[in-house]
Amino acid sequence: MEQKDLLRQLPAVDQLLQQPRLKDLSREDHQLVLTITRQVVDDWRQRIKNGITILPAAAELAREIAARYDAAGRSSLRPVINATGVVLHTNLGRAVLSPAAREAALQAASRYTNLEFDLENGQRGNRYSHVTGLLRELTGAEDALVVNNNAAAVLLALSTLAEGRETIISRGQLVEIGGSFRIPDVMGQSGTKLVEVGTTNKTYLQDYEKALGPETALFLKVHPSNYRIQGFTREVTTAELVALGRRVGLPVMEDLGSGFLYNLESHGITGEPTVQAEVKQGVDVVTFSGDKLLGGPQAGIIVGRHDLVAAMARHPLTRALRVDKMTLAALEATLHAYRNPDRALQEIPTLAALTLTAPELRRRAEQLQQLLAGVLGTRARVGLVATTSEAGGGALPLTELPSWGVTIQPAQLGIRELALALRRTEPPVLGRVQEDIMILDVRTLLPGEGEELARALVQALEGAP
Repeated sequence: MEQKDLLRQLPAVDQLLQQPRLKDLSREDHQLVLTITRQVVDDWRQRIKNGITILPAAAELAREIAARYDAAGRSSLRPVINATGVVLHTNLGRAVLSPAAREAALQAASRYTNLEFDLENGQRGNRYSHVTGLLRELTGAEDALVVNNNAAAVLLALSTLAEGRETIISRGQLVEIGGSFRIPDVMGQSGTKLVEVGTTNKTYLQDYEKALGPETALFLKVHPSNYRIQGFTREVTTAELVALGRRVGLPVMEDLGSGFLYNLESHGITGEPTVQAEVKQGVDVVTFSGDKLLGGPQAGIIVGRHDLVAAMARHPLTRALRVDKMTLAALEATLHAYRNPDRALQEIPTLAALTLTAPELRRRAEQLQQLLAGVLGTRARVGLVATTSEAGGGALPLTELPSWGVTIQPAQLGIRELALALRRTEPPVLGRVQEDIMILDVRTLLPGEGEELARALVQALEGAP
């Protein structure tokens, strides 16, 4: 059919609005339905001009309009089922908050609070006072400050301590992590001059000593996040750098990135320093994230010497980088759990997921396999597989966490089509595609998600919209 004929056959907006489904929707929100109908008609007009030769019936166009209407009323930020096995999945929001942290954030959001009000003297208070005491207690540091993420913490610390002067750092620590966050870039933004020492794989204490000059303000040590150099390597230890700093009268700052407050060596997780250990070694300023291994909300946490942290609190950037009441409430509740290590392991989802044992994971996988096999029937072959999970979020990059998963092999859909269909279910489901199967790692499934996962798989395999 010719283009002009197709354009003539394209239903008018008023005609489409008479379709039964759209008439019902118009009673709820006529203006939005009208706007979307116009958009759909315009889209199809453009498709015809671009060469499309088949035009849907009016009823089909009405279904498209209704689907867009439903999507317009749905929040773009949606819960998803994480079956990837990546505990701190950056793209999925990293740490899941504990019940106490969720409740604290809800209370802060739904009521007036004493965020910056001292109830004792009836005067203005300090918003950071709600967490600084806990951070001092848990880390052993003299003082603490919280900003909106760890990149902000690094920026604020460097801007306060070394703006207009030099910061010495090992060349092997000039890393880039997720989201194109580069240490050299944030150092440049802070106004400090970067002085690289050593080589990519080897840096010695004398390299730092040789780089010292009248403009040197700070020694900086950076956790390599998800990057490691192995083999023929040498790095200056924290203790060595602290000793040098004391000898020449310069502060030492360490960006720990993930920020462990709990030593999990007894659970087989090694290679990650705790904040307490670095503070105890004499590091003057330590920065780390709130939503990684700590298991709390997104935040950048700074702990260290009182005079240095106090100077940061007075810096103009602090107001621009400050956290809100919900973040502080959730962080305070998370930190409270760390006062009792057993409670922290049980209540903080990140720690609980990281420390699940292989036998427990297998038991959960067997239960899920039984549930899915019964629900899916002949639509898919459901199996069991030993697999490995990871911490994610740039944490513990060399640590493989033994896990168990359920495998799905669809009878008709291709595996890529299944993955796409699962991303379109409600809630969306994300697993791992491996060759011609999908692996659903049970380590990252939250309590109660098994039934939702089963419904999503049925919907995806049946091709439901």
